[in-house]
Amino acid sequence: MSGDESGTPGSRQDVAPAGDAYVAARDAFVASGDIHYHQAAPLTPAAPAARIWGGVPARNAAFTGREGLLRQIHDALGSGDRVAVRALRGMGGVGKTQIAIEYVHRHAAEYQIVWWLNAENATLLGEQFAALGAALNCAQAGMPLPLMRQTVHNELRQHGSWLLVFDNAVDPEDITDWLPGGSGHVLITSRTRTWRQVAVPLDVSVLSRAESVTLLGEWVGGLQETEARLVAEAVGDLPLALAQAAGFMADSGMPVAEYLSLLNERTPEVLDEGRPTSYPLSLAAVTKIAYDLLRDQDPAAADLAAICAFLAPEPIPADWFTAAASELSAPLRESAADRLAWRQLLARLTQSALARVDPDGLVMHRLTQAILRGHLSRAEDATFRGLAETVVAASGPGDPSLPSRWPAWARVLPHLLVLDPAGSDNSQLRKIAGDAVWYLSRRGDALAAHDLAGRLYELWRDLFGPDDGYTLRAANCLSEALRGMGRYAEARDLDEDVLSRRRRLYGDDDPNTFWDANNLAIDLRMVGEYGAARELDEGTLARRRRVLGEDHPDTLASSGNLVADLYELGESEAARELGEDTLARRRRVLGDDHPDTLNSANNLATDLYELGEYEAARELHADTLARRRRVLGEDHPDTLSSANSLGVDLHRLGEYEAARELHADTLARRRRVLGGDDPATQRTVRNLHADLQALGEAQPGDMDDEEF
Repeated sequence: MSGDESGTPGSRQDVAPAGDAYVAARDAFVASGDIHYHQAAPLTPAAPAARIWGGVPARNAAFTGREGLLRQIHDALGSGDRVAVRALRGMGGVGKTQIAIEYVHRHAAEYQIVWWLNAENATLLGEQFAALGAALNCAQAGMPLPLMRQTVHNELRQHGSWLLVFDNAVDPEDITDWLPGGSGHVLITSRTRTWRQVAVPLDVSVLSRAESVTLLGEWVGGLQETEARLVAEAVGDLPLALAQAAGFMADSGMPVAEYLSLLNERTPEVLDEGRPTSYPLSLAAVTKIAYDLLRDQDPAAADLAAICAFLAPEPIPADWFTAAASELSAPLRESAADRLAWRQLLARLTQSALARVDPDGLVMHRLTQAILRGHLSRAEDATFRGLAETVVAASGPGDPSLPSRWPAWARVLPHLLVLDPAGSDNSQLRKIAGDAVWYLSRRGDALAAHDLAGRLYELWRDLFGPDDGYTLRAANCLSEALRGMGRYAEARDLDEDVLSRRRRLYGDDDPNTFWDANNLAIDLRMVGEYGAARELDEGTLARRRRVLGEDHPDTLASSGNLVADLYELGESEAARELGEDTLARRRRVLGDDHPDTLNSANNLATDLYELGEYEAARELHADTLARRRRVLGEDHPDTLSSANSLGVDLHRLGEYEAARELHADTLARRRRVLGGDDPATQRTVRNLHADLQALGEAQPGDMDDEEF
């Protein structure tokens, strides 16, 4: 595909099938609510057929899964509710029509009358109802349409058990007049979601992973379960995509690894292959047609769909777009700036079935995203990718050190990562990427922080040079991640280089220089260079007090670091005095539950222990642990540090059983979170061994047993 041609909406020739076949397919889809088109086929029932049966497609012998949903449909229709009309709704390719076909065949014996109506073109419903009237011997040829419809309705009401299926319905208004009422059942399949005034909707989602694996295993000979899981993950458990993948691999003899590679590199083309006979259009074709139709009818909604195609297949909060309204494309900007128009636009996007709107935001399937990206011209790709970056950049949740902001960071992160901010020229997106590293570090996910920071640092260093501000910030982020992984010597080497560059470029009193000195001092302390750490921290603290003031949070960070240096140097009384002052200031400035305040509390409790004030240490450690559990969570590394310290206090006070219980729990969590070889984990191993010795339960070799 050329990708060079921008064209006018709906006129792109570089990515769509050319000629009359495409036009015919598109015209068919315009009136269609789903991707399934079936002709009436001979009945192959699983049970005795209804007395009157018409238009029902043949049963799919390869139908797999959906047991829970089929039971739900049956229970809902047979519940005795006044309204026995149910609408199966969901995105294209999710298998709504196949589910309806399977339901009809399974429960044929429960109905006297079953009639299948293709509802994609409302003008053809009259003809199909007339055929039903003829089968019921109640409607004569040539009857006026309203009279014929009423006659058929009256006849159906005389029967206690009938089922009408309206397949591929587009608009509730198209079929409202055709619903008979009475005691029978109606099942509707549709891509649109606006059925609540007509029917009780039942959402059809993708298959479960187990169902996907089963389906692939049945269709592709010799496929291993691990391979099936990889394919299911790659196609997002979407039934049509699974069927195409199975058909393509089975027909071509293609190994799984090759299929996955091609799917990743050439998604739209691969998703045009392997179409099963029960689907007249491939997933790629259906998606392209739906997008082109939306582009013709609603350019703003099409722009929104195109932006979503460059984000993650995770919920995208709708307010991200309204917050960035002034930066969006013209048609979308107007809608996003008006609350009513915005909600109307979201409804139209949902009706296209290219995405759905959940309480958490907009969600687009990963394959839909890939197909749309492949369908855009090169110029459109650049435009909508840039708008996606703008939307995410405008959605930065703020201070990543605050636990209250972490849920918002968790929503932003997948979309930020899929945009690959390391290679972006959006300066605000680069800034948020750095903040995201700090969020991951503060959240306790040092490995993920290291992976992101490492990529940012290496690419920005190569692009902008080692002295660039973004490069230095990425290096700062990387050193934080290295500390979180216990790689203190590497963090020290990196921070020494960063501090040297920052001093040369900005001077000793620049706020960023302060932070670089602060971080290097932590590294020095962690590698045992306590004197050097103290000297650096004392200098930074003095400068911060002069430049920022006594109570500035950054000044208090230096004060807290110096407390730790004094403790390591054995100056416990001096550490206690400075620690009490720092804790009091942090409580006043930041609040009792701020992570930095809790760090000071934990350090002061440790000083109290060293000074022999065991009860006071226990009380403060217990309070800090309770707060950290509530604020940070049970498994956060800082929480586990408090738990380990409290266990030491309990042991020293002779409460060996309580200490053993707490250390055993902490050890299990640290092994799971940090790994068995982490120094913090090994400290807990030693502490638990001491508890067991005090209880007379230690066995020879306990310290060497990883299951200990």
